[in-house]
Amino acid sequence: MKIIKPNKLQKGDTIGILAVSGKIKEYEKIQNAASYFEMCGFKVVISDTCKTSHRYMAGNSDDDCVKELHSFFANEDIKAILCARGGFGTIRLLDKIDWNIIAKNPKIFAGYSDITILLAAIYKKTGLITFHSPMANGDFGSDLENYTIQSFYDTLQGISKEFIAPNPVFYNTGKAKGILWGGNLSSLCSLCGLDFIPDSDIILFAEDLNEPVYKIDRMLTQLFNIKEFAKNVKGIALGDFLNIENSEILNEIIMEFALKFNIPVVKGFKITHDKLKDTVPVGIEAEFDAESAKIKLLDSYVI
Repeated sequence: MKIIKPNKLQKGDTIGILAVSGKIKEYEKIQNAASYFEMCGFKVVISDTCKTSHRYMAGNSDDDCVKELHSFFANEDIKAILCARGGFGTIRLLDKIDWNIIAKNPKIFAGYSDITILLAAIYKKTGLITFHSPMANGDFGSDLENYTIQSFYDTLQGISKEFIAPNPVFYNTGKAKGILWGGNLSSLCSLCGLDFIPDSDIILFAEDLNEPVYKIDRMLTQLFNIKEFAKNVKGIALGDFLNIENSEILNEIIMEFALKFNIPVVKGFKITHDKLKDTVPVGIEAEFDAESAKIKLLDSYVI
């Protein structure tokens, strides 16, 4: 696959805030995010789907969301697309997306949670590097942590070279190389049955929240039951699994996978639904050192 690198984010660029997942319940948070970016020297465009909804999803319909997605990529003035929020809805869009529009108009595309589905699908279908990052509604529209802000700009401007787990939990040590790829675990699992697994070695990163331990076990098992997935994953860098009922059992489950597949696994990276989070490029070659709990990026990911 030919990798496409987007242009780095620069002051004066236009950032498009795009809602294609859950409906926006508090539009003032989107306005807060827009005001923040304008204060920082950026221009902002907000999608119409931030103001409309159907059931629990953004936009008047799935077609509305796809239309806005296409429009934001095709708009030459928009240099970066920041998703408004997660929730649910992006899996419904995949069979309607014209991937050629994205491939011909590469730019920063960023988000997390349910947006993981689009991060993975865009990379698989086009080769465009995407970004697992904070979003407009829950992050930039609320109280922001300085760490999160710094990581966001450092990564989107091409400065970030490595990610370190500050309080690591080691399950299996060693080193591995592969593309850095992953996101929200339950969202990744919703792609099962589709063509979504990269054709290369993978350093998987994953996080989730409000999932019972048995469901995390089931989701990891579901993914590793895919032969191509199990063959390609060379290491696992885990973020937070928030609001779980039994961390001891979760540790047992993770250890079982680490030893069964004999791959390095470390938990404790700032990949999370929590406030302190790293912005991570998806699809770039990286080295995972499970002895120092460090991910080192081996190539540039923006131009």
